[in-house]
Parts: sequence; structure tokens; C-alpha cells
Amino acid sequence: MKTLDMLKKYLLPLSSLLLLGASCDSFVAVDLPESQLSRRAVFEDKATATAALAAIYAKIRDTGLLIGDGSGLSSQLGCYADELVPFGSPTKNSWFFYNNSLLPTNSSISQYWNNSYNQIYAANAVIEGLKGSTLTEETQKQLKGEALFIRALVHFYLTNLYGAIPYVMVTDYTTNSRIDKIPTAEVYQKSISDLQTAVSLLLPTYPSSGRLRVNRYAAQALLARVYLYARRYAEASNEASAVLNASNLYQLETDLNQVFLIASKESIWMLQAANAGQNTKEGSLFILTATPPTNVALTENLVASFDPLDERRLQWIQTISNSSTSWYYAFKYKERNTTPSSKEYSVVLRLAEQYLIRAEARAQQGDLIGAQEDLHVIRHRAGLLPSTASTKEALLLAVLQERRKELFCEQGHRFFDLKRYGQLDAALATVKAGWTTTDALFPLPQNELNTNPKLLPQNTGY
Repeated sequence: MKTLDMLKKYLLPLSSLLLLGASCDSFVAVDLPESQLSRRAVFEDKATATAALAAIYAKIRDTGLLIGDGSGLSSQLGCYADELVPFGSPTKNSWFFYNNSLLPTNSSISQYWNNSYNQIYAANAVIEGLKGSTLTEETQKQLKGEALFIRALVHFYLTNLYGAIPYVMVTDYTTNSRIDKIPTAEVYQKSISDLQTAVSLLLPTYPSSGRLRVNRYAAQALLARVYLYARRYAEASNEASAVLNASNLYQLETDLNQVFLIASKESIWMLQAANAGQNTKEGSLFILTATPPTNVALTENLVASFDPLDERRLQWIQTISNSSTSWYYAFKYKERNTTPSSKEYSVVLRLAEQYLIRAEARAQQGDLIGAQEDLHVIRHRAGLLPSTASTKEALLLAVLQERRKELFCEQGHRFFDLKRYGQLDAALATVKAGWTTTDALFPLPQNELNTNPKLLPQNTGY
């Protein structure tokens, strides 16, 4: 993001102490020739305020839950569920996820937590920095809406990983040092509130070129997902419909090879690569070029779940072999290395998920015909006949199966779906040694528990 060039210093690191007792005097600092731009001054100028927000998007891309390399959820939750199998050194964190042997002292557990609250802190700093700003009302609304979206997004992922968590809405360390964790249902409600406000503030148009900063429809797409997880099915259906009806902006790509390209009409929100010519970390991670694999490969169980004529099986899964063994790998992203100009960015929200959200929400409400129609849109794009499911229970199962094939290796959808459907134990206990019911939640980081008693008790099983 070019606006990042304006920042000589990145977002200030957030340690667990920001929640517990250490203050942070500034959010970003921009060095001027003989002085330093104050936090207040950052939010008096559109360029520097926008750069501050752009820095959070970069943080999301480069650290934490949604990073596309082997440390992010696409990889680690793929290993934790039934999508991926790791390779390489047994000391790699991927093996701890794959073997369901996570401990409160695991580095990934702490990094997810700390990086996430870093991003939340930064979003709150933007929201607070805009109060009393002299920026135009339009600019203030856009920046605040984006920051609220980010705050809701990160809390949403955190609660689905850790369960009860603090919902942090200010930067004041004294307030945050006394904050209690709240149940997932309350986290959902606060996320919904943030997203509703974001929807009211954001415009339908994107604030910059590409789909790299969120607009109103991106907020509605995430809101549809949160409503679905909160079992508020009418609202989930309505928000998904709002996005699906914006056909002037969004359309399913008929060619599956176009879905993850920069110019895809299916993308709702993408994370831009750091530099021109770079593509995605997902492509570098998932595409195999040598045997045996050194990172991850798809499980045979996942590959076998596809109909042989499913275009997603044919276009999004590839095989590499040596003289004795074959391995499957995700081929949604086609570029593993740099290219003269970037071709692919990491897709976080896309239209196909909205069809599946609405199909599930409609089935839950008894609108079986509507659910069938949405399900058929996704199946038709994959070259498949309409589903024969005709009852509520059969349709819900069909949606779950379709989500598995459509959204594999994308930010942990499979794990979250099995958990939401109450099928984690049934799906994983038979294919993963040592799986137990309490593995539905990650352990809370031990260093956080040691410092902040309000985070106790530890999640069951750890």
C-alpha cells in the first residue's frame, strides 16, 4: 500500500501488557524534518490518517490469524481439522495442531492472541483519534467504519478459537487492565453492534482502487457470517441478500481459475501483497514443486469427498508424485513466486460464501426451495447437478458438504463449520488420533493467565 511509505514507524507493538497495565503513548509516529508528528496531528490530515488505517491492513496481512503462510489459520486450522497433513520437522508448530497436542505455552497460541489484540488496539486508536478531528465528515465515517469492521472481525475469530475473551473497545490501559472476558454469545453481539455501525458509516463504493479496503458490502458480508454463527438466521439471510443483490459489483466467476485473481468480480475483500510483483503467501505455501512435501499437503479424505467431475476437484486440486507416492495440494492460487506484476491477492471475503450463508439460513427457517436454489448456484458453477436434498436436515448437511468443497484451505472455515454444526467429534475423532471434545477450543495463553487473573479459568482440558 503506497500510503504506508508515509510512515517511518509501524504500528507500535502490543504485548499482553496493554490489556493488563502498560500504557502506550502513541499509535503511529511520522518523522518530520525537525519534529515528530503527534498522534493528534495524524488524524488531522487525510493522508496520514489513511496511512494509519492502511498500516492495520498490513498488520493483518503480515501477522496473526489471517496471514497466508504456514503460521496462519488457513494452514494451522487445516491441520487441526481434516484438510491438511503437515510434513517436515516434527518440532514445527503444524504438527502440534495436527496431533491436537496444543499447550498453553505453545508459541502460536500466544502469537495469535497478542497479534490479534495488537490489531484491535490499533483499530481502537483510529476510532479514538478521529474524535474531534477536523477531517471531513465523509472521511471520518469511512475510516471509523473500517476500524469498526476490523475490530469486529478480529474479535469474531478470537472467540471462535478461545471461547470467552475480552472485547476491547478502548486503548486506555487502566480500563483494559480491569476488563473481564465475556462469553462467545456476548462477543457476537458486540461484533454485530460494531458491524451495524460500520454498515451505516461505509459507502457501497470502495474507498480506493481495488477491493483492498472494506466498503459497506464487505461489512454486510461479515455481518451475515456473524449472524449465522449467532443463529440469527433471518438477519443472516437478509445481510447475505444485500450483498448478493449488488450484482453491479459482484458476480460469481464462471471460470474457477479466475476466482482468486486480482480482478475477480467474486472478491469482496482482499489483502494486497506488500510489494509490486508479489503474489500470495498461500500460493507459496500450498503449491508443491518437489517431493516429499516440506510444508503441508491435502488429506486424501478431503480429496475423496469430491465428485470426480466436480470442477473444483479438477481446477483447485493438483497432484505431485515421485516413483512411489502421490500428494495432493491446493491450487486455488496459481502463482507460487513473484511475477512482473502481481496477479493474485489473498481473498478474505468472497461471494460464494454469501450464497452458502443464505442457503443455510433459509434452510434453518424452513425455506427449503430458497435453500435449494442457493445451493444449486454453487453446485452449477462446479459443473454438478442440483442437490437431491429436500428436507431441512438433508439440506443443512448438503450445505456443510458444499462448504467443505468450496471453502477448503480458506481461513479455517472447515474447523469452524464442524464446530458450529456440532460435528467436530464425529468428523475428527475417527480420523485424528487423540482428538477429544475439549479440543474445540484452544488453550488460553499461559503467559496471559499468569499476568491477568481475570482471564481465569483456563479452558477445560488444558
